[in-house]
Amino acid sequence: MTFVSELQPQSLWKHFDQILTIPRPSTKEEGMRRYILDLAERKGYRHRSDATGNLVVEKPASPGKEGAPLVVLQSHLDMVTEKNSGVSHDFERDPIVPRQEDGWVKATGTTLGADNGIGVAAMLAVLEADDLVHGPLELLFTVDEETGLTGAVALDSNAIALQGKRLLNLDSEEEGAVTVGCAGGSSTKIFLPIETEPVPDGSAILDLRLSGLRGGHSGLEIHQQRGNAVQLLARALHAAFQEVPFQLAAFQGGNKHNAIARESSARVAVPAGQRDAFTQAVEKEVAAIQEEIRNVEPDLSFETHDGTADKVWTADLTRKLLLLLNTLPHGVLAMSQDIPGLVETSVNLAAVSETDGKIQVLLSTRSSIASAMTATRRRLRAAAELVGASVEENEGYPGWKPNVQSPLLKLFRDVHQRVQGSDPELKAVHAGLECGVIGEKFHGMDMISFGPVIEGAHSPDERVKVDSVERFYGLLKETLRELAGG
Repeated sequence: MTFVSELQPQSLWKHFDQILTIPRPSTKEEGMRRYILDLAERKGYRHRSDATGNLVVEKPASPGKEGAPLVVLQSHLDMVTEKNSGVSHDFERDPIVPRQEDGWVKATGTTLGADNGIGVAAMLAVLEADDLVHGPLELLFTVDEETGLTGAVALDSNAIALQGKRLLNLDSEEEGAVTVGCAGGSSTKIFLPIETEPVPDGSAILDLRLSGLRGGHSGLEIHQQRGNAVQLLARALHAAFQEVPFQLAAFQGGNKHNAIARESSARVAVPAGQRDAFTQAVEKEVAAIQEEIRNVEPDLSFETHDGTADKVWTADLTRKLLLLLNTLPHGVLAMSQDIPGLVETSVNLAAVSETDGKIQVLLSTRSSIASAMTATRRRLRAAAELVGASVEENEGYPGWKPNVQSPLLKLFRDVHQRVQGSDPELKAVHAGLECGVIGEKFHGMDMISFGPVIEGAHSPDERVKVDSVERFYGLLKETLRELAGG
């Protein structure tokens, strides 16, 4: 047990404290499922699950509220597994190490998992409590959300068979707001076969590393114009390529489709006599980049060291990859014309890696308009085909269209006004929420999403504001009471 279990409300934080000790990367949430099932079985509650691992626990109504409408609570079990370079942490075995700082809970060099662990902990607190007022509940815990809402997309509506028509999603990250819509999303993978040859005679091998960027959520923070390490290193190398011939021996950066790349690295072979000219050309471009984005990325750093290599990529492959990475878009492509300040369409140039003898470039596309999503995916495919690359696209997931006439929304706004003394701001987010998928599988579902203050999700800077969690849980309890008829 850590200090986390002593925070208020303890009924919630004690579960989050345990959650921190349970590994839960996407697709590996069995430990969390077991923790929930153990609690449900101790309480004698019925539960059901599907082959994917999605889980529902039924909690009967509190005394006298048996006739109230059935309500669904929903959160996802997995977390984004990001860590700072130099941090030794195995997300499949090691517990998250929390620390408290100025009223916030953070992790130590890794993501915290407050997204969506706080929502899960709130549901477990509700599940365990004997003194709450509520109607009959279905608590839906989904898996594999962070890789593209995959668990919800694969949810078996026959096995899960939700009966409730009002859903409270607890996966939002802003206090004083209620989310009523979200973007759809999809991913694109571009592949270039790796072609190698011996290192040219008289070559100098250099290792380059660009780091210190903030990273962050590729949807919620894409409009903040944070630097993308993959894009920026590719830009610097392409600039140098115009002046000095070289061949790549490696290029990698980024990690998750839903995280902005914070670090990237490359290995190059340069004619020894032009080593200084190459280094100067790269550093000149990096200096220009630093000047352009210094206000948002003050900690950007760039290093060059001597390296070794047995082989290099061909000159043709080097040229193709640099052209591709400098052609592919990253960032906001369009803003909504209906909701001021809302990103409508974006692309995250998420990661470059080597896999099965190929260079893989991973991109994530988001849009609240289906036709814009399709057009953007075609654009990515066109860029790939120009350099002879192959393309794989996933099916993606749908957006969630706002319903400002929602009866559930009206009830929540009334509760928020009474409890918080203010009307919540209505939000649609440029990120994937499982509400869109669940709404497609269970037609007629009335849905809202709300949560505490979480910042820096999907990066090691992730943190949750302690006092906001208490207010969030209070809102949840009062909303359940109101839905049960007070």
